[in-house]
Amino acid sequence: MSKFLLSASFFVGTAVGTCFLADPAAAAEPGWSPIVIPTGEYREQIKSMPIEQRPYRPFHFYGNTIRRNHYRGNPSPLPRDIFTTATELVRPR
Repeated sequence: MSKFLLSASFFVGTAVGTCFLADPAAAAEPGWSPIVIPTGEYREQIKSMPIEQRPYRPFHFYGNTIRRNHYRGNPSPLPRDIFTTATELVRPR
């Protein structure tokens, strides 16, 4: 019984600690932009932003990798990233 309580308290403590130690930058992660090649004013707006704050865009592997590494600490895309990229490409405008 004491092993169960010890492991349960460890699990609860880890879960609570993770909530308080979570990186606040993860909440500010940018969304996706369906525009692959921006032009005009939108292009200037994107170029004036730091690369970490630019929106994710389909086929922008370098920038998307930099942003994932910055916000998540891991440059590998998640399955939802792959699905979101495909959705942005086929979504009617």
